[in-house]
Amino acid sequence: MESLEAELERARGLEVAELADAIETIGFECTRCGACCKSEADDPHTATVFPDEVRALQDAPSRDPDGSNDLPDAPREWRDVARPMPYGVEDGAGETFEWALQTDACGDCTFYEESEDGTGACSVHADRPLICETYPFSVALGGTSQPMGEPVDSVALGDRTDATGDDEAGAVRAHECEGLGREISREDAEELAAALKARAVRELREAIGVRDAYEPIDPDGGVVVHDSEGAKRPDGSTYDG
Repeated sequence: MESLEAELERARGLEVAELADAIETIGFECTRCGACCKSEADDPHTATVFPDEVRALQDAPSRDPDGSNDLPDAPREWRDVARPMPYGVEDGAGETFEWALQTDACGDCTFYEESEDGTGACSVHADRPLICETYPFSVALGGTSQPMGEPVDSVALGDRTDATGDDEAGAVRAHECEGLGREISREDAEELAAALKARAVRELREAIGVRDAYEPIDPDGGVVVHDSEGAKRPDGSTYDG
């Protein structure tokens, strides 16, 4: 199995132009349906957010859905932005290895707003996390880490294959979204491709950081989140003080 460090080097070597070619082949235009920001089948929205992205969102100004006005609701507490990723947590106890964007009472992303005509918008769009900026695309490198969720379309990157001969290793994958298949300009494809490469690199850097910083913690019946900065409580404070 390929090491995280080797996969990170592969991610750093991704060509933005090649990623953009794949995105153009698949096609995409955001319809602002809000599906990627809302709960689904009673399952709360889950989107991974990195620690530094949480801090950026704590201070990010919010805007009305039409983008016209800044709303004075920053700075925010850590809990206002992120919650422990629920995988590994049961009955309010356990350990997990990621943060997820906070949700509202309906299970939708706490930053999701909907106008009177039903058009969705992100109230912190300019500061949204990389996973939001790049949805519905992900990069699969065929190594240790793999994007979650089954793709509905994919385009292989060059002749990259893994040791098993999997021709999907090294691919841009598209996940369920009604905006797929629509024409996208080269400029927009390259902007999205650059963000997709940045996300692939960041995800692997975070995974390496989590691995290296991990130390067993007894949360005393509570929750511990292991991220690249160490073990934290749900409010973002560290277990070492």
